[in-house]
Amino acid sequence: MGLFDYLFRPRKARESQDALNKGVGFQTLTAYQPVFTTWNGFIYESELVRGAIDARARHISKLKVTFEGSANPRLQAKMRLAPNKFQTYSQMLYRLSTILDNSNTAILTPVFDDNMVITGYMPILPQYCSIVEYKDEPWLRYQFGNGKIGAVRMSESVLMTRFQYKNDFFGESNSALDETMKLIHVQNQGIEEAVKNSVTYRFMARLDNFSKSTDLKAERERFVKNNMSDGNSGGLLLFPNYYGDIRQIEQTAYTVDAKQREMIEENVHDYFGVNRKVMQNSADADELDSFFEGCIEPFAIQLSEAWTMAAFSERERAQGSKVMVTANRLQYMSTTQKVSMAQQLLDRGVMSINEARELFNYAPVDGGDIRTIRGEYKNTNEIEVQEDATEN
Repeated sequence: MGLFDYLFRPRKARESQDALNKGVGFQTLTAYQPVFTTWNGFIYESELVRGAIDARARHISKLKVTFEGSANPRLQAKMRLAPNKFQTYSQMLYRLSTILDNSNTAILTPVFDDNMVITGYMPILPQYCSIVEYKDEPWLRYQFGNGKIGAVRMSESVLMTRFQYKNDFFGESNSALDETMKLIHVQNQGIEEAVKNSVTYRFMARLDNFSKSTDLKAERERFVKNNMSDGNSGGLLLFPNYYGDIRQIEQTAYTVDAKQREMIEENVHDYFGVNRKVMQNSADADELDSFFEGCIEPFAIQLSEAWTMAAFSERERAQGSKVMVTANRLQYMSTTQKVSMAQQLLDRGVMSINEARELFNYAPVDGGDIRTIRGEYKNTNEIEVQEDATEN
């Protein structure tokens, strides 16, 4: 069984096949057809863009996914270890973030067992996705590069978007980045040509006392044969005395100056919300905290809400069942800041021993979930009770 059959098992009631064959176009409020097509992906072939996407994905892969509540305990047991049998949570989150940045639409599709019970979720990258309506319910209809087609209820899928404007369900393309990508391409071409010209020598000379074009042609062929053939292993050019005004031709290739190059890089950084320090892992605690606020937390919130909607019914959500995608913001702090926080909060009962150990990526210890408090701290209610007892 291949990956397609693993994800799109034939339903007993043939609902999936009927949705493919009998589904009709889903009507939206706008005039735009609810269709998502993966772009040609050329932005990911740029070193700068790939670095920005990778930086976001690396930090997002550190998020923690937990299923909370009492609903669907079988699914929660399955999801406690991994999202599916092919990926870890880190791998799944990295791929989901990469797909979202490249296509501005990312989908987690449910994985079913033989009884059509959801046992996990997996990110997919269809070549073409549209919304069709079947039995008054929207379905996501996928077409993949190998020509296979599958369909899943939209309510069972986790849908994430960026730059959503014209389309009611899917994100826009990355066409806004076209001009920057052209500048990056021209810049790389200029650097390549400059390197080539730096190791290439060209000369020009004037031939004296030659009046016929046939003589000029014959002399050119003789010069090339004697100086440009394999026999000239030393690469030395010999000019007879009837050559005059011999000089080297210097070609200067255009290269983008530092300010223009910085502007191009800033365009990419602004587009993806990642600066060079984050990409090079040299950002300090304050910069990482800003990066968390602007990039990591919005992703976690959107995924938490969309996954909760897909995994649990309205009644189950009302009873407190939900999916939480969280990050420990304290991990972005410097070691000095972590030590200071542990000292200030541990002996005041705000933080347990294991929570303090988690700051430094230490494993929890038995009995470490207790909270201790220094002796000079006392509950104000207890003080009032003691004062009343003394007065009486």
